[in-house]
Amino acid sequence: MLSRFVASARRVYPVIKRSMDVVIAGLFIILLSPLLLIAALLVKLTSDGPVIFYSDRLGLDGNVFRMPKFRTMTTCSRVMSRETATDADIKLTPIGNLLRKSSIDELPQLWSVVKGDMSLIGPRPLIPNDNANDLRMDNPVIYTVRPGITGLAQINGRSFIKPQNKVRYDAFYAQRVCMILDIKILSRTFITIFDTKSVK
Repeated sequence: MLSRFVASARRVYPVIKRSMDVVIAGLFIILLSPLLLIAALLVKLTSDGPVIFYSDRLGLDGNVFRMPKFRTMTTCSRVMSRETATDADIKLTPIGNLLRKSSIDELPQLWSVVKGDMSLIGPRPLIPNDNANDLRMDNPVIYTVRPGITGLAQINGRSFIKPQNKVRYDAFYAQRVCMILDIKILSRTFITIFDTKSVK
């Protein structure tokens, strides 16, 4: 009886999750609009280039979509994963380091959630040339859920954990996604954001 209830809940939850994504992301956009405006002005006033930086990412079913962030790097920086990038590859703008440490640079992705390209919670989307994609190909279940702004790997080390462990976390999440797990991840995300030791 219990197993049938759990199975039924898992079948229904994707619809509930999508509805919650739209409502919560929409509310965040409205409530955080002053912060979004301030961040946009700071990016524009402190460096040349666009306020929003778009990069190709692999999303649901392995399809490519354009993911936005507040631009934290100069226009001469290379587009590559943070794990493989060196100081020579990444040249931060005067405001870039603060935006990254506070995770404010990720806030434009709330619009991606509303559009349906992303979810609030899920595996972080990779750029197509990220070496970790080879590891994910051995765990295709990862691409059966929408990528997220935050996820299980992000609350367990963020940039400090190895790509192999990130893939394990992402596969674990995709196989067991449920409301309880999402609530735990979301609540721990806010703690992680303010833990400077977890930010690279």
